[in-house]
Amino acid sequence: MTEIAKLKVILTGASEGIGRALALALAAKGARLALAARDRQRLETLAQECRALGGEARPLPTDVTSAQDCEWLVAETVKAFGGIDVVIHNAGVTMWSRFDALQDLGIFERIMEVNYHAPVRLTALSLPHLKQSKGLLVAVASLAGLTGVPERSGYAASKHAMIGFFDSLRIELRGSGVEVSVVAPATAARSDPRDYDYRRGARLSPHQQAYAPPVGAIQERLCPWVAVR
Repeated sequence: MTEIAKLKVILTGASEGIGRALALALAAKGARLALAARDRQRLETLAQECRALGGEARPLPTDVTSAQDCEWLVAETVKAFGGIDVVIHNAGVTMWSRFDALQDLGIFERIMEVNYHAPVRLTALSLPHLKQSKGLLVAVASLAGLTGVPERSGYAASKHAMIGFFDSLRIELRGSGVEVSVVAPATAARSDPRDYDYRRGARLSPHQQAYAPPVGAIQERLCPWVAVR
Protein backbone atom coordinates (compact mmCIF):
# COMPACT_ATOMS: atom_id res chain seq x y z
CA MET A 1 0.00 0.00 0.00
CA THR A 2 1.06 3.62 -0.48
CA GLU A 3 -0.03 6.95 0.93
CA ILE A 4 -2.93 6.85 -1.56
CA ALA A 5 -4.39 3.86 0.29
CA LYS A 6 -7.89 4.45 1.68
CA LEU A 7 -8.37 7.82 -0.03
CA LYS A 8 -12.07 8.35 -0.78
CA VAL A 9 -12.19 9.34 -4.44
CA ILE A 10 -14.97 10.34 -6.82
CA LEU A 11 -13.82 9.71 -10.39
CA THR A 12 -16.01 10.80 -13.30
CA GLY A 13 -15.63 9.44 -16.81
CA ALA A 14 -14.40 6.24 -15.18
CA SER A 15 -15.65 3.65 -17.67
CA GLU A 16 -13.07 4.17 -20.42
CA GLY A 17 -9.92 5.97 -21.50
CA ILE A 18 -7.91 7.93 -18.97
CA GLY A 19 -10.59 7.42 -16.32
CA ARG A 20 -10.51 3.64 -16.55
CA ALA A 21 -6.72 3.48 -16.51
CA LEU A 22 -6.59 5.87 -13.55
CA ALA A 23 -9.17 3.81 -11.63
CA LEU A 24 -7.03 0.69 -12.02
CA ALA A 25 -3.88 2.54 -10.99
CA LEU A 26 -5.48 3.99 -7.85
CA ALA A 27 -7.15 0.69 -6.96
CA ALA A 28 -3.76 -1.03 -7.04
CA LYS A 29 -2.67 1.44 -4.34
CA GLY A 30 -5.68 0.75 -2.15
CA ALA A 31 -7.90 3.74 -2.89
CA ARG A 32 -11.64 3.71 -2.22
CA LEU A 33 -13.29 4.63 -5.50
CA ALA A 34 -16.71 5.96 -6.43
CA LEU A 35 -16.73 5.18 -10.15
CA ALA A 36 -19.03 7.48 -12.13
CA ALA A 37 -20.03 7.17 -15.79
CA ARG A 38 -23.20 6.45 -17.77
CA ASP A 39 -22.47 2.84 -18.77
CA ARG A 40 -23.55 0.59 -15.88
CA GLN A 41 -22.13 -2.62 -17.36
CA ARG A 42 -18.69 -1.14 -17.98
CA LEU A 43 -18.65 0.34 -14.48
CA GLU A 44 -19.53 -2.98 -12.87
CA THR A 45 -16.79 -4.74 -14.82
CA LEU A 46 -14.29 -2.04 -13.86
CA ALA A 47 -15.32 -2.22 -10.20
CA GLN A 48 -14.60 -5.96 -10.19
CA GLU A 49 -11.15 -5.34 -11.70
CA CYS A 50 -10.43 -2.65 -9.12
CA ARG A 51 -11.38 -4.96 -6.26
CA ALA A 52 -9.12 -7.67 -7.67
CA LEU A 53 -6.25 -5.17 -7.49
CA GLY A 54 -6.91 -4.46 -3.82
CA GLY A 55 -9.03 -1.33 -3.99
CA GLU A 56 -12.58 -0.70 -2.86
CA ALA A 57 -14.88 0.32 -5.69
CA ARG A 58 -18.52 1.32 -6.01
CA PRO A 59 -20.02 1.54 -9.53
CA LEU A 60 -22.33 4.55 -9.49
CA PRO A 61 -23.99 5.11 -12.91
CA THR A 62 -24.11 8.89 -13.36
CA ASP A 63 -24.90 11.37 -16.10
CA VAL A 64 -22.77 14.32 -15.04
CA THR A 65 -25.04 16.71 -16.94
CA SER A 66 -27.89 15.82 -14.56
CA ALA A 67 -27.99 17.82 -11.33
CA GLN A 68 -30.05 15.05 -9.73
CA ASP A 69 -27.50 12.40 -10.71
CA CYS A 70 -24.65 14.49 -9.31
CA GLU A 71 -26.49 15.01 -6.02
CA TRP A 72 -27.04 11.25 -5.83
CA LEU A 73 -23.37 10.55 -6.64
CA VAL A 74 -22.15 12.74 -3.79
CA ALA A 75 -24.71 11.35 -1.34
CA GLU A 76 -23.93 7.73 -2.22
CA THR A 77 -20.19 8.31 -1.92
CA VAL A 78 -20.55 9.87 1.52
CA LYS A 79 -22.88 7.07 2.59
CA ALA A 80 -20.48 4.38 1.37
CA PHE A 81 -17.15 5.85 2.49
CA GLY A 82 -18.05 8.34 5.22
CA GLY A 83 -16.74 11.36 3.33
CA ILE A 84 -14.89 12.55 0.23
CA ASP A 85 -11.14 13.23 -0.01
CA VAL A 86 -10.66 13.72 -3.75
CA VAL A 87 -12.88 14.60 -6.71
CA ILE A 88 -11.36 13.95 -10.13
CA HIS A 89 -13.27 15.68 -12.95
CA ASN A 90 -12.37 13.48 -15.89
CA ALA A 91 -15.63 13.08 -17.86
CA GLY A 92 -15.51 14.85 -21.19
CA VAL A 93 -16.61 14.93 -24.82
CA THR A 94 -14.92 16.36 -27.88
CA MET A 95 -15.55 17.30 -31.52
CA TRP A 96 -13.74 17.04 -34.85
CA SER A 97 -14.94 19.59 -37.38
CA ARG A 98 -14.07 22.93 -38.88
CA PHE A 99 -16.38 25.57 -37.47
CA ASP A 100 -17.55 26.69 -40.91
CA ALA A 101 -18.52 23.11 -41.77
CA LEU A 102 -20.88 22.62 -38.82
CA GLN A 103 -24.57 22.18 -39.59
CA ASP A 104 -25.72 22.23 -35.97
CA LEU A 105 -24.20 24.48 -33.30
CA GLY A 106 -25.87 22.43 -30.60
CA ILE A 107 -22.61 20.49 -30.25
CA PHE A 108 -21.14 23.57 -28.55
CA GLU A 109 -23.84 23.51 -25.89
CA ARG A 110 -23.33 19.77 -25.32
CA ILE A 111 -19.56 20.12 -25.00
CA MET A 112 -19.83 23.04 -22.58
CA GLU A 113 -22.41 21.18 -20.48
CA VAL A 114 -20.22 18.09 -20.06
CA ASN A 115 -16.76 19.66 -19.96
CA TYR A 116 -17.47 22.86 -18.02
CA HIS A 117 -20.90 23.13 -16.39
CA ALA A 118 -20.86 19.56 -15.03
CA PRO A 119 -17.51 19.96 -13.19
CA VAL A 120 -18.69 23.29 -11.76
CA ARG A 121 -21.91 21.66 -10.53
CA LEU A 122 -20.18 18.64 -9.01
CA THR A 123 -17.61 20.89 -7.36
CA ALA A 124 -20.36 22.92 -5.70
CA LEU A 125 -22.02 19.76 -4.38
CA SER A 126 -18.83 18.14 -3.10
CA LEU A 127 -17.06 21.24 -1.75
CA PRO A 128 -18.60 21.14 1.77
CA HIS A 129 -17.29 17.58 2.18
CA LEU A 130 -13.88 18.50 0.77
CA LYS A 131 -13.61 21.36 3.25
CA GLN A 132 -14.23 18.89 6.07
CA SER A 133 -11.55 16.48 4.82
CA LYS A 134 -9.16 19.20 3.59
CA GLY A 135 -9.48 17.50 0.25
CA LEU A 136 -8.33 17.85 -3.32
CA LEU A 137 -10.05 18.80 -6.59
CA VAL A 138 -8.41 17.54 -9.78
CA ALA A 139 -9.54 18.93 -13.14
CA VAL A 140 -8.46 16.84 -16.11
CA ALA A 141 -8.28 19.51 -18.78
CA SER A 142 -6.19 19.42 -21.95
CA LEU A 143 -3.41 21.21 -23.77
CA ALA A 144 -6.31 22.45 -25.91
CA GLY A 145 -7.32 24.51 -22.88
CA LEU A 146 -4.09 26.49 -23.18
CA THR A 147 -3.99 27.12 -26.92
CA GLY A 148 -6.15 27.00 -30.02
CA VAL A 149 -6.59 23.70 -31.85
CA PRO A 150 -8.04 23.53 -35.38
CA GLU A 151 -11.18 21.45 -35.87
CA ARG A 152 -11.70 21.33 -32.08
CA SER A 153 -12.86 24.87 -31.44
CA GLY A 154 -15.74 23.89 -29.15
CA TYR A 155 -13.58 21.46 -27.18
CA ALA A 156 -10.77 23.99 -26.81
CA ALA A 157 -13.25 26.64 -25.63
CA SER A 158 -14.67 24.29 -22.99
CA LYS A 159 -11.23 23.38 -21.68
CA HIS A 160 -10.21 27.04 -21.56
CA ALA A 161 -13.31 27.63 -19.45
CA MET A 162 -12.51 24.68 -17.21
CA ILE A 163 -8.94 25.83 -16.58
CA GLY A 164 -10.07 29.41 -15.95
CA PHE A 165 -12.63 28.26 -13.40
CA PHE A 166 -10.36 25.95 -11.44
CA ASP A 167 -7.39 28.36 -11.50
CA SER A 168 -9.69 31.04 -10.07
CA LEU A 169 -11.18 28.64 -7.54
CA ARG A 170 -7.70 27.71 -6.32
CA ILE A 171 -7.12 31.34 -5.37
CA GLU A 172 -10.52 31.67 -3.70
CA LEU A 173 -9.98 28.51 -1.62
CA ARG A 174 -6.55 29.51 -0.38
CA GLY A 175 -6.50 28.95 3.37
CA SER A 176 -9.57 26.67 3.34
CA GLY A 177 -7.53 23.47 3.33
CA VAL A 178 -8.89 22.45 -0.09
CA GLU A 179 -6.29 22.14 -2.86
CA VAL A 180 -7.06 22.50 -6.57
CA SER A 181 -4.95 20.88 -9.28
CA VAL A 182 -5.32 21.15 -13.06
CA VAL A 183 -3.80 18.50 -15.34
CA ALA A 184 -3.55 19.34 -19.05
CA PRO A 185 -2.51 16.27 -21.07
CA ALA A 186 -1.41 16.87 -24.64
CA THR A 187 -2.48 13.50 -26.05
CA ALA A 188 -2.89 10.07 -24.53
CA ALA A 189 0.26 8.93 -26.30
CA ARG A 190 1.38 5.34 -26.01
CA SER A 191 4.19 4.95 -23.52
CA ASP A 192 7.25 2.73 -23.77
CA PRO A 193 6.02 -0.90 -24.07
CA ARG A 194 8.55 -1.87 -21.43
CA ASP A 195 6.41 -0.12 -18.81
CA TYR A 196 5.19 -2.43 -16.10
CA ASP A 197 1.94 -3.10 -14.31
CA TYR A 198 1.03 -0.79 -11.43
CA ARG A 199 1.36 -3.47 -8.75
CA ARG A 200 2.54 -6.85 -9.95
CA GLY A 201 5.44 -6.10 -12.29
CA ALA A 202 3.65 -7.55 -15.32
CA ARG A 203 3.67 -5.76 -18.65
CA LEU A 204 1.02 -3.10 -19.18
CA SER A 205 -1.83 -3.92 -21.52
CA PRO A 206 -2.07 -1.79 -24.68
CA HIS A 207 -4.96 0.09 -23.04
CA GLN A 208 -2.89 0.90 -19.94
CA GLN A 209 0.12 1.84 -22.06
CA ALA A 210 -1.92 4.32 -24.07
CA TYR A 211 -3.00 6.29 -21.01
CA ALA A 212 0.09 5.91 -18.81
CA PRO A 213 1.37 9.52 -19.27
CA PRO A 214 -1.78 11.38 -18.07
CA VAL A 215 -2.43 8.77 -15.38
CA GLY A 216 1.10 9.24 -14.09
CA ALA A 217 0.69 13.02 -14.05
CA ILE A 218 -2.47 12.79 -11.95
CA GLN A 219 -0.85 10.40 -9.48
CA GLU A 220 2.12 12.76 -9.19
CA ARG A 221 -0.31 15.49 -8.08
CA LEU A 222 -1.90 13.19 -5.51
CA CYS A 223 1.27 12.03 -3.77
CA PRO A 224 2.69 15.41 -2.62
CA TRP A 225 -0.78 16.49 -1.52
CA VAL A 226 -1.21 13.37 0.61
CA ALA A 227 2.24 13.81 2.14
CA VAL A 228 1.41 17.25 3.59
CA ARG A 229 -2.15 16.52 4.78
